[in-house]
Amino acid sequence: MLRQRVITALIMAGVFLAAVVFLPFVGLALLFAVLVLAGGWEWSRLAGWQSPLARGFFVLVLAAALAGLYVHCQFDTEPTRESVQPVLGLACLWWSFALLWVKGYPGSAVMWGTRLMRSVMGLLILAPAWTAALYLLSYPRGGLLMVILVVVVAAADVGAYFAGKTFGKHKLAPEVSPAKTWEGFWGGAVAVALIAVLLWYLLPARGAHISLPAVFAVLLATSMASVVGDLTVSMVKRQSGTKDSGSLLPGHGGVLDRLDSLSGAAPVFALGLLLVGW
Repeated sequence: MLRQRVITALIMAGVFLAAVVFLPFVGLALLFAVLVLAGGWEWSRLAGWQSPLARGFFVLVLAAALAGLYVHCQFDTEPTRESVQPVLGLACLWWSFALLWVKGYPGSAVMWGTRLMRSVMGLLILAPAWTAALYLLSYPRGGLLMVILVVVVAAADVGAYFAGKTFGKHKLAPEVSPAKTWEGFWGGAVAVALIAVLLWYLLPARGAHISLPAVFAVLLATSMASVVGDLTVSMVKRQSGTKDSGSLLPGHGGVLDRLDSLSGAAPVFALGLLLVGW
């Protein structure tokens, strides 16, 4: 399983890097939209919709949300801080509520356990993440920012895996994801801190754009948000009695199983860059 997981991850990384390098902005927007809609199809089952018609309707609603955000944020011309920042701010506020629900699970399920509420959760998880990704891509070196985002999330995941496997004793969220530990969480944070130092060192005119404490703040907040994203989707999967969101990606499960951490991290990363004046 580990070998299969690594092979799939390498293929996904290659496709992602090739897309970032060779596709124009509109092409990347469409590619990411396809991935988000695939994740939406998987989420619809977690939300409780069983018939293909109902699940297809949810995907159509999600597609309409993406189109509305594309127009609202002016991605067809040039996105402005004024149009994007409220979307990112509301997304971060939503993830704060999601963290409280994760902490309160299973008791918190009374607030979000209905199909309607879980459907709304799916929209709030996927649509703002797509918006954040497009905003990052709108920067002059947007492809590099997307790569940094993915590297930060991967570093948090890998650091957590090895630290948890080696030192893990104290459960992080036992009712949601029994395998995750506080030791793993801090191991992931240390890995991201090392990435932050490296990035700051490599920045042009090292403190001219952003200070080292600001890099730490943005990347550590991003890594923490990735954990919340992972736990939130895990919570809904546990509530619905599902282990993986799908089986499209060998060794990884479904598309949503790869988007969960990124969905939490992307709005926080994009808003962080805005707030530090990148």
